Amino acid sequence: MADTYSQIYIQVVFSVQNRKALIHESWEDELYKYITGIIQNKGQKLIVINGMPDHIHIFIGMKPNCCLSDLVREIKKSSNSFINEKQFTTIPFYWQEGFGAFSYSFSHIDKVVQYIKNQKTHHQKKTFKEEYLEFLEKFKIEHKDEYLFEWLD
Repeated sequence: MADTYSQIYIQVVFSVQNRKALIHESWEDELYKYITGIIQNKGQKLIVINGMPDHIHIFIGMKPNCCLSDLVREIKKSSNSFINEKQFTTIPFYWQEGFGAFSYSFSHIDKVVQYIKNQKTHHQKKTFKEEYLEFLEKFKIEHKDEYLFEWLD
């Protein structure tokens, strides 16, 4: 009987609702561990996770039987509940609607991992908006500005 073999590597990027800087470094590791558990419980492989107070990057090795939008929906829904139940913020926490998903080949894994690990250094030079628009341009993704994240300028 034949089996299925694949290499699917996806970087997922999404933002805190209204781009509020609510993810605090005092609890971000706990959030990342929680999200790691969600991904692993869904049978997927987390390669690296990191972010900033207002957004997150998740790099996943995916199996072909996984629906990415269902996985991201579960990550957002469950982590919203986790953050609010733990009362990590003084105001209700929500992720913004939508997400970016960008695929990579095996040969790019190390570069993407380093990029995600260095988010805090990277964002000293570039805003999240600049970074996200650069992704859309690099991957030649057509978009309408009114359907992108709500930016705080």
